[in-house]
Amino acid sequence: MNDRTIVDAAAAASDDCGCAPTPAESRAFSQNRISRRGALGLGVLSVAALSAFGISSGVSAAYAASYPSWDDVQRAKQNEAAKAAEVARIEGLIQSLTQKVAETQAAAQVASDEFYAAQQAYFAAIAEADALQAQADAQAAVAAESERKAGQVAAQLYRNGGDDTSLELFFAGSADHADELLARLGTMDKLLEYNQSVYDDAVAARNSAQSLSDQAVVARDERDRLQQVAEQKMQAAQQAADAAQAALDEQTTNLATMQAQLAALKDTTATTVAAYQAGVEAEAKARREREAAAAAAAAAGNSGGGGTPGSGGWVRPHGGHRSSGYGPRSQQCNANGCSSSWHYGIDLANGCGAAIYAAYGGTVDYAAANGGYGNYIRIQHGNGVATGYAHIKPNGFAVRRGQWVNAGQVIAYAGNTGGSFGCHLHFEVYLNGRYTNPADFMADRNVWI
Repeated sequence: MNDRTIVDAAAAASDDCGCAPTPAESRAFSQNRISRRGALGLGVLSVAALSAFGISSGVSAAYAASYPSWDDVQRAKQNEAAKAAEVARIEGLIQSLTQKVAETQAAAQVASDEFYAAQQAYFAAIAEADALQAQADAQAAVAAESERKAGQVAAQLYRNGGDDTSLELFFAGSADHADELLARLGTMDKLLEYNQSVYDDAVAARNSAQSLSDQAVVARDERDRLQQVAEQKMQAAQQAADAAQAALDEQTTNLATMQAQLAALKDTTATTVAAYQAGVEAEAKARREREAAAAAAAAAGNSGGGGTPGSGGWVRPHGGHRSSGYGPRSQQCNANGCSSSWHYGIDLANGCGAAIYAAYGGTVDYAAANGGYGNYIRIQHGNGVATGYAHIKPNGFAVRRGQWVNAGQVIAYAGNTGGSFGCHLHFEVYLNGRYTNPADFMADRNVWI
């Protein structure tokens, strides 16, 4: 395990149970990391990523200006006019950074909610298309059975060919009196009537099957369209989340320095600019030492490996017990919205901050908020198989989009984000984009959840 991997895996180690990242540490996981000094292209990034959400670019000019250096501050202190101008400049930069963080985070929230709504609409469309096809298949089976029965009756009545032959069956023999003959004729009428009824049922069932089949085709087309919409919304949500993280990184990287510079400019005592600069550098050194200590602790704590292995390289994605199964359930609501009446995954509860593991090796193609799923990761494993991990704790990501992960690797930490009612992992499995029962899928690989 290299140093960066150790830091990434250890970064989630502060709140809840002492094993999740601080906000500062979690920023190391951002895909679009900003350099520790002077990465001034964020304004361009924000315009590109946020234009779809109607976010103003009016403050992005702040990112086009260079940040003040300590030499700039030292020179400005020599002249009252220059000092006032530098104070105004720094205050403007701080305000712009704060506003940009607020704007990008709001845009990320909107995109997250839109992704979740699109994903749930796609899942519902899968169920609708499947239900219509099942009804069509059932009606086709009814039609086939009715046709079979009609054929049996027809064979009995006409197996020797022609109405005359069938009549002979009734007139021949020992019809000694009229009552017996009438009884035979009545039986024949009933058979003919029954056969017509069976035939009518077959026609009606066949027509119904065709109508339902046509509806199922339309429903599948809509399902496929909604799948594309969901994927587009997912990409937009990831871009918005990346932009928000980049803005937060840029603010964190520069805010403390600019606040110290501002204090130095406004200070009328004999305190030197060098003293303020030394304070900023001391805090940066302390932060690096905290990160190194967290990395060492994680290296010791994670030496035992990932989740419980099954067969074929698959592992259990989380410890604890199953708190909710796959399938229909009663709907629950909280401040973050209502749960679906169909549970698309399996819930595993192992406590707040407990490690979540990649169920199999693959590439992370989403790592950000996802509406009612809260913080969410999706991993593509190849051959149409993907897995989803929901309700990750705030700042609980240990991987980023585009990253390759190994089976059993820590990817996140369990939380209570989104439409959740207690810390747990909501785990889903997708086959060519369709949800499936994770318990059955994993059991086939000797992993029990």
